[in-house]
Amino acid sequence: MPCDLILALDVPTRADAAPLLRSLRGSLRWVKIGLQMFTACGPDCVREIADHGFQVFLDLKLHDIPHTVARAVDSLAPLPIGMLTLHTSGGREMMAAARAAQQQAKPDLLLLGVTVLTSMDAAALAGIGVPVTPEAQVARLARLATDAGLRGLVCSPLEVQLLRTQLPADVQLITPGIRSAGEGGGDDQKRTLTPAEAARAGANYIVVGRPILRAKEPATVARAILAEIGSREN
Repeated sequence: MPCDLILALDVPTRADAAPLLRSLRGSLRWVKIGLQMFTACGPDCVREIADHGFQVFLDLKLHDIPHTVARAVDSLAPLPIGMLTLHTSGGREMMAAARAAQQQAKPDLLLLGVTVLTSMDAAALAGIGVPVTPEAQVARLARLATDAGLRGLVCSPLEVQLLRTQLPADVQLITPGIRSAGEGGGDDQKRTLTPAEAARAGANYIVVGRPILRAKEPATVARAILAEIGSREN
């Protein structure tokens, strides 16, 4: 199963993003826009990144009552995006409403259900009243999401192999929490694997930010990661 790379474009301004995107054009296909950039720049940054030739993963983690989330999907559908996230903890009705809106407004958009954030471990789950392991909670939410019609999930790389045994083969698994071998901690990611390990486990996409964003030669690092995961795109 081929695995591809998504750049997490976690930079504060469009001015910071522009030279980085120019240097990466032709080295990778996908760019993820998260809350930091979207709240700072709005829909225009999505259009600009798409105009650079990248496919856009919009990571807003929608989470509200079913009607509100469905209408948010309607509002976002005209943007040039290929993936959009919502929280599976919003429940089956919310996810089904989002799926119905997506099918009507943008059939080729991949809705991704976010399971358990990679910043959370068992202690963090217990703190919000979920007395199970991250693996068990991810599996529960993943089944709920696929029952609601979603065909993509975001999980840590540690749960990919488990989900591959429980979910339909066509479900796309996207994994943040990627760290190179020997890379230290110092951030909020708790459940991590290397790019090669995530690819071998069965991830369809890995999301990488800081190792590329902080590199002196971002394109070189991106191509090295693509080679490591055996992508057909490198």
